[in-house]
Amino acid sequence: MNTLYPVILCGGSGTRLWPLSREQYPKQLLSLVDDDTLLQSTVKRLQGLDEVLTDVQVGEPVIVTNESHRFLVAEQLRKIGVKHGGIILEPCAKNTAPALSLAALHIRAKQENALMLVMPADHVISNTDAFKAAVNAGIAAAKDGGLVTFGIVPSRAETGFGYIKKASDASTLVQIEAFVEKPDAQTAQTYVNSGDYVWNSGMFLFSADTWLAAVKKFKPDISSAVDLAYAAKQQDMDFIRIDENLFKNIPSDSIDYAVMEHVTASAVSGFSGYVVSLDAGWSDVGSWDSLWDISEKNAQGNVIKGDVFLEDTCDSMVIADNRLVSVIGLSDIVVVETADAIMIAEKNASQSVKKIVKQLADKQRGEIVSHCKVMRPWGNYESIDHGERFQVKRIVVNPGARLSLQMHHHRAEHWIVVTGTAKVTRGDDVSLLSENESTYIPLGVKHRLENPGSIPLEIIEVQSGSYLGEDDIVRYQDEYGRDNQY
Repeated sequence: MNTLYPVILCGGSGTRLWPLSREQYPKQLLSLVDDDTLLQSTVKRLQGLDEVLTDVQVGEPVIVTNESHRFLVAEQLRKIGVKHGGIILEPCAKNTAPALSLAALHIRAKQENALMLVMPADHVISNTDAFKAAVNAGIAAAKDGGLVTFGIVPSRAETGFGYIKKASDASTLVQIEAFVEKPDAQTAQTYVNSGDYVWNSGMFLFSADTWLAAVKKFKPDISSAVDLAYAAKQQDMDFIRIDENLFKNIPSDSIDYAVMEHVTASAVSGFSGYVVSLDAGWSDVGSWDSLWDISEKNAQGNVIKGDVFLEDTCDSMVIADNRLVSVIGLSDIVVVETADAIMIAEKNASQSVKKIVKQLADKQRGEIVSHCKVMRPWGNYESIDHGERFQVKRIVVNPGARLSLQMHHHRAEHWIVVTGTAKVTRGDDVSLLSENESTYIPLGVKHRLENPGSIPLEIIEVQSGSYLGEDDIVRYQDEYGRDNQY
């Protein structure tokens, strides 16, 4: 019996939904539609899939993600009780074709003739039954060596998506006639009116062997470079680390450009390309207005999250993450408030958020990298205040977790326990601190903070010194295999 392994592509730079999404916390790791993050919703979408498929069993999902997101991904899977079939870490971004090739090599080592269901981690699909039926419709072609993609039945003339022209056939599964780049508005309307075009979803179904053979044929430079990088992999706890120096040599390319555009009906390639039409309430959540489209609205057409008060306001989205936000006498706007940034835009201009992010990147602003609250594998920390030669943080350590044994060259630290019990290593001394007790860590002294208790440990940390950057750290022991930069 064939095994179908879901492959979840969990990369992303966190630009289009700034300021909620950041480089270190992109949209797939956020809870935007309901209590689950987009990654968690993607994984849950697979529940019951094996009951729909014929002569195919569903394996544990394989995740491909950025190295900097590894602990967040693993923790989000753990919280929903999902076991994974491997978390593959990309040392740097090389687009989707190399990422998928890494997953294919990993899956082929598990089972010959295994199938791959490729899904980006940042999509929303409201009708999971229709999604599962579409997957089942493509299984036979995938087993037979076909390369299957899923095309979204268009609900409007959208200029922000690529299109697929499908063969003129009423069947659910048909051959791909052509891939079409993002059109202008008039052309997009022509496509929708014709009924021959679907949106390119970025979801795929084929066997690992077929994908690897196709990459070898159409992009031999990617194929050989991925083979070398994967062969030098190392297992690190839950993670599969790909050799950084070898991975940097891999050409960057997308799944579509590298392979899929070569397997249209008019091409003589030796491979067959198919598209399954999917009408399942799909969204790629690619902008604030698209998030407004799929979110629950009140009687005035407003999407409200957080501490928000509105007056004479309609058809808007207002998100208050940290403070009270009020809006008066406006319509068709997006307001997003976080602890360190506020973004206000006309709703139909929200695709331009990436231009603001570029301006911030040019200025090397930290607001595009992380939030004030920074997640770590042991818990989180949040910057409360800072000034010349000092910084104040609120640190939360999960029960049973501990930070690395470390030392700083340029700063000393004061720790005050707010709740819980702290086990503190300071040089050769180890002590327990309870609520309202404190300690001092001199500059240059090895130290470690642990939570031996069953409730979260919260401390206030006051740093003082000539340099307070996160890179002023030397790690001697670490539970999580981190280097000095993360």
